[in-house]
Amino acid sequence: SKAAEMKLKHDINPILLQFINFVILVYSFVTYIPWYILSGSRQAIAKAKQVKARPVNNKPGGAYRSVNSLHCLASVLYPGCDTLDKVFKHAKTKYKDKKLLGTREILKEEDEIQPSGKVFKKVILGKYTWLSYEDVYIKAVNFGNGLAVLGQQPKTNIAIFCETRAEWMIAAQACFMCNYQLVTLYATLGGPAIVHGLNETEVTTIITSKELMQTKLKEIVSQVPLLRHIITVDGKPTTWSEFPKGVIVHTMASVQAMGAKADTGNRQQARPVPSDIAVIMYTSGSTGVPKGVMISHCNIIAGITGMAERIPNLGEKDIYIGYLPLAHVLELSAELVCLSHGCRIGYSSPQTLADQSSKIKKGSKGDVTTLKPTLMAAVPEIMDRIYKNVMNKVNEMTSFQRNLFILAYNYKMEQISKGYTTPLCDSLIFRKVRMLLGGKIRILLCGGAPLSAATQRFMNICFCCPVGQGYGLTESAGAGTITEVWDYTTGRVGAPLVCCEIKLLNWEEGGYYNTDKPYPRGEILIGGQNVTVGYYKNELRTKKDFSVDENGQRWLHTGDIGEFHQDGCLKIIDRKKDLVKLQAGEYVSLGKVEAALKNLPLVDNICVYASSFHSYVIGFVVPNQKELAELARKKGFKGTWEEICNSPEMEREVLKVLAEAAMAANLEKFEIPVKIRLSPDPWTPETGLVTDAFKLKRKELTAYYQTDIDRMYGKNVK
Repeated sequence: SKAAEMKLKHDINPILLQFINFVILVYSFVTYIPWYILSGSRQAIAKAKQVKARPVNNKPGGAYRSVNSLHCLASVLYPGCDTLDKVFKHAKTKYKDKKLLGTREILKEEDEIQPSGKVFKKVILGKYTWLSYEDVYIKAVNFGNGLAVLGQQPKTNIAIFCETRAEWMIAAQACFMCNYQLVTLYATLGGPAIVHGLNETEVTTIITSKELMQTKLKEIVSQVPLLRHIITVDGKPTTWSEFPKGVIVHTMASVQAMGAKADTGNRQQARPVPSDIAVIMYTSGSTGVPKGVMISHCNIIAGITGMAERIPNLGEKDIYIGYLPLAHVLELSAELVCLSHGCRIGYSSPQTLADQSSKIKKGSKGDVTTLKPTLMAAVPEIMDRIYKNVMNKVNEMTSFQRNLFILAYNYKMEQISKGYTTPLCDSLIFRKVRMLLGGKIRILLCGGAPLSAATQRFMNICFCCPVGQGYGLTESAGAGTITEVWDYTTGRVGAPLVCCEIKLLNWEEGGYYNTDKPYPRGEILIGGQNVTVGYYKNELRTKKDFSVDENGQRWLHTGDIGEFHQDGCLKIIDRKKDLVKLQAGEYVSLGKVEAALKNLPLVDNICVYASSFHSYVIGFVVPNQKELAELARKKGFKGTWEEICNSPEMEREVLKVLAEAAMAANLEKFEIPVKIRLSPDPWTPETGLVTDAFKLKRKELTAYYQTDIDRMYGKNVK
């Protein structure tokens, strides 16, 4: 079974193991009745078995809806709150003096020189300081009025290019109130992509931070001729003499001061209506130049209405940690869900998240330890990293400790698959691992890319909480599906949210049909109020990816292939763009091969490549430095990191490991990579080879490794 495949291997004496299993059996028997009576898990088990979504009719390809919205899709959170400014005003009135946005104060910054000579910046951070709902509201009103003083008109574009922080949310709320269209750009986008976004949207004002102004904007400002105002959220930068004539640099505080003094008598008509554009969100796109997705007020509200329904007991006791890019629809939606339900949002960054994070000085506390959040969103890349780090630590334990951990892990996996809880294991064995994320997490939300079954199960077991795996796109305002908290199955993304419906369209080329048995399969189409207006200044692409049916319902053609299970949950099984036909006619799903190999300890990242002009698959691998160095040592290979990665001998050794894992994952022979290139450098969003959500950018990776592709597909290859 799948659970058996995910179990960890131990080396315990068989007789001792039988005795331990007997003790576990007795313990389970004795504790079952009190557990059954006292815990609410009976209802959870019953709910997990329920049908979660149904087709609205019996025709093949009929749309599936959540059982909670079969007759009418949900589109508003609170009656009358049909635009984002009304949602915030409602929250401000309801939660007035409650804490909303929190930021840690920097106590000390210092440079730490590494043995290699590199200098790492380290910080010591203090407590979180908080702004209440009322504080944030006043700051946003003043900022919006200040932008009007600078000449910003309603329904015109304004750009934000900034790290995730409280000022980002304040600026966004100001724009929602004044009906300015907020253009969002990832802080890690490359120069040409930023220039493209700023020029296409014709912005005259950009909101940014001192650091990004110095590192990214300074070089490209001359290529953005319409730019007039740069607003820094964190005080004045030290030098600005290099800026072209006509560009004025302001601080956010000075713009808020202008707004506080401004006469706002004639401002009423500027309020947005539901169909007005709230955000033009540039996707970092795994293909080509970034596209601006136009998201209206009603799109975002429908999306967050659907998401909020999947998080039980969401409210004032919850603390959310915000560290993913706010320019990503997953983070923006999650924070707006929290803001509208009275939760606190404490800001962080990937570099300061945990005690072990790269910017945290050894011995001082990371953000999760200080904040102790109850809710957290993560992309699979981050969860995979946590999984590998913990497993490496387990491998370094003494034999007794390791076997104890593995027994508890495997026992809990069995209990979870039956719908049971394990309070004793949680408090004795997994408490320490749980503390890595602060110890209070009750739901982990995961989106942005598929999460492997092994990683999902690991998070369930070690962090003692459900993982809400979601599926959505920028083009669907982030909404699509999310698994319910009591659904502990793996590899699925849950039932459609109450705000939307999903149908499957036949894709003949790939051989997927909505009449397939046992499960209907096809291209996923999402319909509902959360489906966005289209791409900014790109009518052609909008017509290709969106359609409207005879009832006026708007549908997004996602390009992803899914199947619906009997309980109405969706599973993503393929992607149209990832399907390559080999020379002999076999189809290879690149994503499927990568998913089978990505969780190997030896692999930090992998990109599989196939060409229709050849009969075999190749791959580029970012190896795990510790694991590969150990493999090289075992094989007697000496050399620097670059020499190990460039060695044909080591390529062959890694290929053997990949082939074994591929066979274990039941891949076809033609799907297994025949040649690989080991990359000594990791792929980060800064390199431009992966998106901000760490999805592979196949086009850029292909260009980057073109000489290696030519070598691996060389004429003298047998």
